[in-house]
Amino acid sequence: MTHTIQPNNPETTPATAATDVPAAPVSAPAAAAKSVPAALKRRIPKYSDLAPLMQFKKPEFSKEARLKRASTIWELRDMAKRRTPQAPFDYTDGAAEEEITLRRARQAFLDIEFRPGILRNVSSIDLSTEILGKTSRLPVGIAPTGFTRMMQSEGEYAGSQAAEAAGIPYTLSTMGTASIEDVAAAAPNGRNWFQLYLWTDRDRSLELIERAAKAGNDTLMVTVDTAVAGARLRDVRNGMTIPPALTVKTVLDASYRPAWWFNFLTHEPLTFASLSRYTGTVADLINSMFDPTLTFEDLDWLRETWKGKLVVKGIQTAEDARRVVDHGADGVVLSNHGGRQLDRAPIPFHLLPEVKEAFTKDNSDAAIILDTGIMSGADIVAALALGADFTLIGRAYLYGLMAGGRLGVDRALQILEKDMARTMALLGVSRISELTPDHVRLLNR
Repeated sequence: MTHTIQPNNPETTPATAATDVPAAPVSAPAAAAKSVPAALKRRIPKYSDLAPLMQFKKPEFSKEARLKRASTIWELRDMAKRRTPQAPFDYTDGAAEEEITLRRARQAFLDIEFRPGILRNVSSIDLSTEILGKTSRLPVGIAPTGFTRMMQSEGEYAGSQAAEAAGIPYTLSTMGTASIEDVAAAAPNGRNWFQLYLWTDRDRSLELIERAAKAGNDTLMVTVDTAVAGARLRDVRNGMTIPPALTVKTVLDASYRPAWWFNFLTHEPLTFASLSRYTGTVADLINSMFDPTLTFEDLDWLRETWKGKLVVKGIQTAEDARRVVDHGADGVVLSNHGGRQLDRAPIPFHLLPEVKEAFTKDNSDAAIILDTGIMSGADIVAALALGADFTLIGRAYLYGLMAGGRLGVDRALQILEKDMARTMALLGVSRISELTPDHVRLLNR
């Protein structure tokens, strides 16, 4: 039998029950109102709800609190600029001629791409490393800087003591404003290195070498890129002299930075602690004192004279890196003097892979140290990944010094350490030895 299903005709099919009657349509606003969760209904807030949100932080005006607000080296730089007269700030901040080298050095670190690994155990990060026969708690040390007490009155004492506390090397400059002996006494448990400019007067160079050895310095760093002074135009425009000269401009500048001038005038006058008293421009000092006839034979003399570790600073080609090692150097510092000598000089970060390859081919275990352009812990990690054994910071720590003396240097090192630990964890590595060139890609501009 065939059954035919007929369509339901409302005119011929009687209603059979109340449930068959369609419900009245509900308007959209009414439906929305019924679906609003209780947590989203508006109400007048109670004081008990507002009280936890109204716990205002008590203002802090101490130096420690001010420095703690800095999360980057750039922020320390901003603080330093506000607190330091223009001439000493520009001496630190500036470079030679058009400052192209300095800009390129910093840009080199920006022009990289990190390549992280995932699913690695990075619960514990070890930043320690071996450099020149001893352990450093961090893969960074403090570079030699001249006239440091001019930037802030604690100068070399703040730098050496902060390095001692951080477990890293500190390098005193020949043109420092604290003596070799005083720095050793200020940081007796620190690892102190001494930076040497070879003078035309070899007897005076020998005297400094002997003093450095007697004071316990284990490494001598000879700088070789100052045959003549670079054209540091900011210093020329500021009339930069040692000691700073009181002109109408400097007096007006001081009125905005009374703390710097108070410290400057109430502490021991600035002198080159390793040299005789000198008055004049920085460029005149360099040109009158340093030896433009320096050759590899002088490096041989140094190697015979100095019994500790010998490092050559100012290397800007792979060929020269190999040569100084052949002449007895235990390590090289790839450096263009922070861009303060030859403008458009090679960029150490770019040079690094070439030097690493050359040393690998020579089976050389000489240390590769890098400076210039470092402004973050990520910069340091990138340098280590590309083959550096160690790094040095100059401006980065001086910004901290100018921002807050010893506490400012401490803060700069804390920022860099935190940066390094975070970057390594995000890269998926837990120790320096795990970093490889595969972790960094150099981008083309």
